[in-house]
Amino acid sequence: MNRRAPLLAAALASLALLAPHTASAQPIEGPLRIVVGYAPGGSSDRVARIVGDKLQAKLGIPVIVENKTGAGGRLAAQQVKATPAGQSVMMLANPAVMVVAPLVFKDSGYDPERDFTPVSQVNDYEFGLAVSQAVPVRELSHLLAWLRANPEKANFGVPATGSLPHFFALMTADKAGVQAQVVGYRGSAPLLTDLIGGQVPVAFDTLDTLLPQFEAGKLRILATSGAKRSPWSPAVPTFKEAGLDLVATGWNTCFAPASMPKDKVERLAAAIREVMQDPDTQRKFTDAKMTPVVSTQAQTVSMLKAYRAQWAPVVQKSGYQP
Repeated sequence: MNRRAPLLAAALASLALLAPHTASAQPIEGPLRIVVGYAPGGSSDRVARIVGDKLQAKLGIPVIVENKTGAGGRLAAQQVKATPAGQSVMMLANPAVMVVAPLVFKDSGYDPERDFTPVSQVNDYEFGLAVSQAVPVRELSHLLAWLRANPEKANFGVPATGSLPHFFALMTADKAGVQAQVVGYRGSAPLLTDLIGGQVPVAFDTLDTLLPQFEAGKLRILATSGAKRSPWSPAVPTFKEAGLDLVATGWNTCFAPASMPKDKVERLAAAIREVMQDPDTQRKFTDAKMTPVVSTQAQTVSMLKAYRAQWAPVVQKSGYQP
């Protein structure tokens, strides 16, 4: 018995060492819900469905994309915030929900830093400035001269008031020294209808939204907001190349409710990172004219911190109130 005791002790010690690894490898309980605060068919919805399909195959559980519309995405955030710890749910959100809304609403119903845990960024996107064919300009510098000569026409259409394109339009007007009136629409579709029809001369929206109409020859994109030219519109200069020192992007990121255990968040983050490294996932993003991002949880946290530092002063300086 005494000779066998050391062997038994060694075996138990080995099991103890293996226990944390085994716990970390526990499967995610299904189904997994990905909540999106916008209607089906939009950019955020498309991103959620690409990621959701890949996670379903990887995790071997049902992954359901749930569209919880209303209040510009705030209802979705309020719902996910209240999720009990035992449920598997994430929210795919953009800066309008997680950066802008908490700054401009007296009570958005959630605190993005206290009520949520960042899981993983999955893509980023840039903005474009487009004009209708009725506007007699083909370069950004010409547009700014035209607007200064015709100040009554300095109307900038955006897909929603309080959206990131709204604040980017304000940034552009401020940097260009143009007194512009921002006109908010109920989505990109009516904005582009009015732009193409000549009811509004200038529009700011995400580049992936503008590109189909640009490729069809129904509007002109004069500048894009990335640090370098977009691979989908290589003939269009960046704002910096066109003479305005502006660089701005947006993103879609997965967030877990603060109630989710840390180890589960880490497992989801690792799964999403692996999914985003998959060449087929990256192809699906590029086919949708969006840029995939492979990010660790720590990198996502750092990105959000830097992003809030860049945009909070812009939003607050604007004085915008819903």
